[in-house]
Amino acid sequence: MGEEPSGAAAKLIADSELLADAYDLAGTAHAGQTRKDDGSPYLTHPLRVAELIAAAGYGEDAEAAALLHDVVEDSDVGLAEIARRFGSRVAEIVSALTEDEAIVDYEERKAEHRARVAAAGALAVAVYSADKLANIRDMRGLYAEVGERAAERFTAPLDLRSRLWLEDAALAERALPEAELAADLRAEAEGFARDLTATAPAG
Repeated sequence: MGEEPSGAAAKLIADSELLADAYDLAGTAHAGQTRKDDGSPYLTHPLRVAELIAAAGYGEDAEAAALLHDVVEDSDVGLAEIARRFGSRVAEIVSALTEDEAIVDYEERKAEHRARVAAAGALAVAVYSADKLANIRDMRGLYAEVGERAAERFTAPLDLRSRLWLEDAALAERALPEAELAADLRAEAEGFARDLTATAPAG
């Protein structure tokens, strides 16, 4: 059983048996896992992504997929179980959101993932964009606090992450034209790029 939700997440989940079940599975799958940026329970991240999706009005299936988007990557839960419990549409979105860990090169893996999300359709892109938006906001908070030392907590260099987030924003703008979620992702991605430029050493 996962952690008890609070605040907006509690309201989101209380309104739907599907979302309550998705939250429960996410809590079990991510039990004991923490975020690299601040050490908080990992479950706070999919909850934040689901809240962004709910606020954008993409519907219950997308909200469930948001709660579950890292479950296959980070646990022994498979897509077949997700399809059985939540339906094929949710499983298809989660599948699109699951990176191919067989691709070793970081940038190549991210490019393949972005292309696969784009091919999966608007709902997959929406969840992907909300995931990236939540990650950038977390990163900007961490960077404001510790500066370049933030890089020590992640595998990829910060300037590479920034460039790839700008590419994610371009995907969101193509797939979700006029969507506030895409505009917010663009604003945060460009904001982080400015953060890095502002603190870059002279010369």
